[in-house]
Amino acid sequence: MFNLIHKQGFRLHLLPEAGAMATSIIVAELFYKFHSFTLECLAFLVTWYTVSGVVAWARRVCFGSTADMGQELGG
Repeated sequence: MFNLIHKQGFRLHLLPEAGAMATSIIVAELFYKFHSFTLECLAFLVTWYTVSGVVAWARRVCFGSTADMGQELGG
């Protein structure tokens, strides 16, 4: 993770995911009570992946763009 961010930049990878990540954190905090850090962490990551996929799909449908937002921000 460190190498990915350090070599390719914060804006390119994490900034486009900020909304999906925040939504996933809220969902995880409100609904995931597995009494196991590992299970809750995995559920959070699956939720983040799913929310990010829905956002990407909606972006393609609404704007007709197949370009990744990270590529748009990166130049």
